[in-house]
Amino acid sequence: MENIKNILFINACARPESRTLLLAGEVLGRLSGEVTELKLFEERLAPLDYGVLEKRTGLIASGEYQDPLFRYAGQFAGADEIVIAAPYWDLFFPSILKVYLEHICITGITFQYTPEGIPEGLCRARHIIYVTTAGGPVYQNMGFDYVKALSDTFFGIHEHVAFTVQNLDVQGADKNRILRKAAEEIRNYNF
Repeated sequence: MENIKNILFINACARPESRTLLLAGEVLGRLSGEVTELKLFEERLAPLDYGVLEKRTGLIASGEYQDPLFRYAGQFAGADEIVIAAPYWDLFFPSILKVYLEHICITGITFQYTPEGIPEGLCRARHIIYVTTAGGPVYQNMGFDYVKALSDTFFGIHEHVAFTVQNLDVQGADKNRILRKAAEEIRNYNF
């Protein structure tokens, strides 16, 4: 019996008609497995504050990883494939994605430290696929760079691909042609 891949789709798109979401759908259509979509704007995620940090530290120290506080980290660590859809906002991504990433960086679930103090990834995903669109030019995709750095340094996921589509709202741009070309690139990519 073949194992069905667990695909975690992290949706950081605020708009239901998001162009980023449209292209992420193309990616998901190319992957085979069971997709779990996490709509970040519908989750009750809040930045970590003193009280949550204290609780988290105590739970980690006592090895109580079954607490609901760690559900996102467990879900992320257990995924076979990870797809992130995040519009390009202010050279980065929507802040809700940063809050989510704070919630999944958990020692003992997504990473651990070696005796030498070096982070070692505990996630099983083969790679992260990052999809973003921008109305103007993408001068620097610091959002993808950040996800890639976390992935390499902490999660142990060393394969990354970014589908970055830009200039969709530039005067005179044929956004439909740009989106069709991007969808074709995704369909031709060897996942």
